[in-house]
Amino acid sequence: MQAVSDASVLCVDIGIFAHNEAETIGALVANLAEQTLFDRADIDPLVWVMANGCSDDTVAAAETARAALPEPLRDRIRIVDLAQGGKSRTVQRFIHAQARDQAGILGFMDADIVLPEPETLSHMVEALRTRPELQVFVSRPVKDVTHFDLDVGRVTRLIASGGDGLTNYRKSICGQLYMMRSRMARQIALPAGLPVEDGFVRALVLTDLFSAPEDFTRIDGDPAVFHVYTSIRGIGELLHHQTRLVIGSAINAALYGFFNREGLRGAALHDYLMTEAQQEDWLNHRVTTELPRRPFGYVPFSFATNRVTTFLRRDKRTAKGFVMTAIGSGMDLLVYIRASLRMWRGQGVGFW
Repeated sequence: MQAVSDASVLCVDIGIFAHNEAETIGALVANLAEQTLFDRADIDPLVWVMANGCSDDTVAAAETARAALPEPLRDRIRIVDLAQGGKSRTVQRFIHAQARDQAGILGFMDADIVLPEPETLSHMVEALRTRPELQVFVSRPVKDVTHFDLDVGRVTRLIASGGDGLTNYRKSICGQLYMMRSRMARQIALPAGLPVEDGFVRALVLTDLFSAPEDFTRIDGDPAVFHVYTSIRGIGELLHHQTRLVIGSAINAALYGFFNREGLRGAALHDYLMTEAQQEDWLNHRVTTELPRRPFGYVPFSFATNRVTTFLRRDKRTAKGFVMTAIGSGMDLLVYIRASLRMWRGQGVGFW
């Protein structure tokens, strides 16, 4: 792909990661037509729909949606059909094989979100363009149950209200939608089979690949910049989702310990992640070697107690907050047990 000749034009490549998203990818592609990013003369955007390991009609749905777009926008969308699934593998390919060399900013987007505001992507690019201290700009995740005031029943509403406030989204990376300076992104490599890639990316960004202390000025967001995602609808889906997150966090923590022990940081860590960590059996071998770890076994017990700790640190504690914390903590303990059992059975790596 040829470079853009005008140096004042910023190239932005956005990867949309789609695994069996035939029901949602068409709406998101159509949604892009409303984004003002594609109307700006000072930005040259290109979107890559990274369909990976799909067994449904994701690719066909994306092609149909693209064909319905106006020609200028249609030409800015590429659809890639990858046989092998897995988000970490797909993000790795987007960064290091698919995105244009001249892209100054890379965007990362899930295929099942909605962008209600037309300025969302433009604002995200502009934040990185005008704030040199930033490496990543994040979008605020908003549940569809809340944003659209959906009538979904008590259980779903209870689930939707259970996780709010546990993390500061402006200093986290939600893999559903964020943008990063390409120079930073290309320093990052993701091990094949990594269950939770956004936490791994965040750790590398904050520490410049573990070569410096965490610098939280590198990541930020804005409450006005948000996306809407489908809230979990049932207990079974919630258990599956939370188990994946806990397993991913436990694996990430084990890898960080290994990197530190081996003195892998900066350029040396990048080279290692681009070579050894790309082997299909590397992550499983590392996890087997690093875990279980005394005294917490496979999963640090803090994952089961984080909600209580957060509640106790609050200046204001309400009766409703106490009830929600108690219910959530019970669920956290169950998830902790399920995650530990899966890790014990060797089912952690690649858990989707």
